[in-house]
Amino acid sequence: QVQLVESGGGLVQPGGSLRLSCRASGSIVSIYSMGWYRQAPGNQRELVASITRDSSTNYADSVKGRFTISRDNAKNTVYLQMNSLKPEDTAVYYCNVEAMAWGFGRDNYWGQGTQVTVSS
Repeated sequence: QVQLVESGGGLVQPGGSLRLSCRASGSIVSIYSMGWYRQAPGNQRELVASITRDSSTNYADSVKGRFTISRDNAKNTVYLQMNSLKPEDTAVYYCNVEAMAWGFGRDNYWGQGTQVTVSS
């Protein structure tokens, strides 16, 4: 199937920046959309940003102008550049990939999550 490995989370002060990465591996035939979701304690998981194979992007209103999603199709990797971070951005961030794997149909895959904490 498809495995996702995330990296780049951590603790940052308000106004700071972090860059998340998520690399997909496994028996991949094709990757379609890639995206980042987040979930804060007591809240539902929400979409942060997504990007299609041809690099069309979509952002949550709360992160527009501060976050940038990008992808490297040759590396099966999606990135999330987060600038001007706020305490309310604190959450576990999850990578999501829609992909087709050999022997499997088109499906959604999730990363294990990476903690982002914005605090002084």
